[in-house]
Amino acid sequence: MESKHYKNSQEEDSRHSNPIEDTAENPTANVENEENTDDCEARYGKLNDSYVRLLAEFDNYRKRTAKERIEFISIASEQVIVDILPVVDNMERALQNMDSSTDLAAVKQGLELIYQQLLSVLKRHGVKQIETADGNFDTEYHEAITTIPAPTVEQKGKIVDCTLKGYTLNDKVIRHSKVVIGE
Repeated sequence: MESKHYKNSQEEDSRHSNPIEDTAENPTANVENEENTDDCEARYGKLNDSYVRLLAEFDNYRKRTAKERIEFISIASEQVIVDILPVVDNMERALQNMDSSTDLAAVKQGLELIYQQLLSVLKRHGVKQIETADGNFDTEYHEAITTIPAPTVEQKGKIVDCTLKGYTLNDKVIRHSKVVIGE
């Protein structure tokens, strides 16, 4: 059986011609190989050029987007500052009038208006206060600083007091609320 297989492979080898012998016998085959090589080299050059151009274009895109990101951040910061400046102006006026004012209720009302104006600016920019009043303790939004005995049974495991308000910016916590938990 092995000898039959061996004979078949020899027959196949004899049917296929040797390319080196073909080029020696047939000079046009040599010319065709050179033309084929030239075509391959031209195609390689074209593909390589395309790759280099694409790489340069991507590098320019990366640099442009990085520059745009920096500009966007600075513009966004600028808008926040521009919106806060009227609050600062009102606070300066309140401080100037505080010395000469004898009406404590008017000063208090003025400061309350300035506080509301500041909260309005923050809200416009996506900042929200985290609610804590009698709520359940949630580690995503709250940071427990201490526990005290719960004044009532319903307040066990809940927030009893908030020592520092927390805030979110576009639903991302930027400062956790510092709270006291009932035990």
